[in-house]
Amino acid sequence: MSRLTHSEIHMVHRIGWLRAAVLGANDGLVSTSSLVVGVAAAGSDHQAILIAGLAGLVAGAMSMAAGEYVSVSSQSDAEQADLARERAELTSDPASELDELTGIYVARGLDEPLARQVAEQLTARNALAAHARDELGISETVETRPVQAALVSALTFAAGAVIPILVSLLTPVGLTSLVVAGATLVGLAILGALGASAGGAGVVRGAGRVVIWGSIAMAATAAIGALFGVSA
Repeated sequence: MSRLTHSEIHMVHRIGWLRAAVLGANDGLVSTSSLVVGVAAAGSDHQAILIAGLAGLVAGAMSMAAGEYVSVSSQSDAEQADLARERAELTSDPASELDELTGIYVARGLDEPLARQVAEQLTARNALAAHARDELGISETVETRPVQAALVSALTFAAGAVIPILVSLLTPVGLTSLVVAGATLVGLAILGALGASAGGAGVVRGAGRVVIWGSIAMAATAAIGALFGVSA
């Protein structure tokens, strides 16, 4: 007889890299486009626009990588400290820890005898893993990975930042602000929709929210460039 297996792919498995990827790409596209639009609105030539865009790409990618690494490392340090504390408590007072685990399962709806049996079996198998998952909410699925987050953020930021730079090079100086802004809004809509789809959320809502904030950012920098810039 054939044996049927059931396999599910849950969105939470993607949360580590998906968050960093979406944040990096959106930030790269919005911040670099805003920078290019602002410099172009000031009446700058292609060379100045290119320098500003490339500087924004490099600085932004490095900043995103450093920020994500520090942020996720801090979270990882907190998780490791909690695990070390739990490990010590399991060594010093295993009976109380077993009672605590039993209470968790009772609170989730199991009868006390069954909850006790489950707690005993899971403790016998891997006590620290059981407490990490059910008491602390730490599991391999949502485990923090600082290096992964940093690399994904930097690479996706650079990928997003390349778009406005390339568009500005192929566009006449007088039309740079409008064309870059238009291309950016299209790119943001696509990224927002893809990110929402990958995360299991509504596509329209995901696209709309990034387009709105991207529009605000570019409008602000364009206004500043037009106000303080001097056309050649």
